[in-house]
Amino acid sequence: MKKLTSLLLAGILAVGALSGCSGNNQGSSSDSQSSASQSSQESNSSDSSTESLSGKVSMSGSTSMEEVAKALAEGFNAKYPDVSIDVQLGGSSTGVKNAQEGVSDIGNVSRALAEDETGLDAETIALDGIAVIVNTANPVEDLTLEQIAQIYTGEITNWQDVGGNDEEITVVGREAGSGTRDGFESVVGIEDSAQHDQELTSTGAVQTAVASTPGAIGYVSLANVDDTVKALKIGGVAPSIETVQDGTYTLQRPFVMVTKSGTELRPEVKAFLEFVLSDEGQSIASQIGLVPLS
Repeated sequence: MKKLTSLLLAGILAVGALSGCSGNNQGSSSDSQSSASQSSQESNSSDSSTESLSGKVSMSGSTSMEEVAKALAEGFNAKYPDVSIDVQLGGSSTGVKNAQEGVSDIGNVSRALAEDETGLDAETIALDGIAVIVNTANPVEDLTLEQIAQIYTGEITNWQDVGGNDEEITVVGREAGSGTRDGFESVVGIEDSAQHDQELTSTGAVQTAVASTPGAIGYVSLANVDDTVKALKIGGVAPSIETVQDGTYTLQRPFVMVTKSGTELRPEVKAFLEFVLSDEGQSIASQIGLVPLS
């Protein structure tokens, strides 16, 4: 009888021990599931935060900034696919006006702001060299800023006066209000005194005119130069990212994005501007030929 009692007691103790082990395992499994669930919720919350940003960002202004604006928009959309970004052109002065009047969220301005262009918050997003371009058949390789000024004010009218062929110079430039024109004339020192044979309304039009006219000279953003034209050295220095960044190529300007002062930016507009100035945004600017801020 005592033996039977002992066996029953041992059995009860064994069942209790197994039950305790099972309870501990269940607790551990429950904790693990709870942790995984919390991690999943945090991950989903992060994804939701990214995906929940929506709305529209409107930009207008400089034609020279079209490529970088669209490239930045594409990079931003990879992170925030529900934000629509509209890039319109019209020239830097249009970008300034549209930002001042609230027509556009962001004005793209390819020059420093003028003293009377007030009521704006400005962010320089990159630097750009202004390349002086000629037809690929033109033997001239290098001009000084003084020679460029003399060409654009009508003092020099034949290429042979600067080491080229006996050929009349066709002076091509941008329309009044263009950021490229303002930047070019400011650095060369010919504000309001330039004389053009052709005044064109876009960077692409200038490049096409120079490429198709043997005696032409023009100026475009460094980022837009291709093998259809030849970019001249200025004072012995060729335009490049490196020479713009170190300042040895003097014909350069800032690329600026402006917003209306005193206006609280919508989340999508603020996020886009932060992206533009981020390492990722600066890398995109560098990839298309602009000079990043650092």
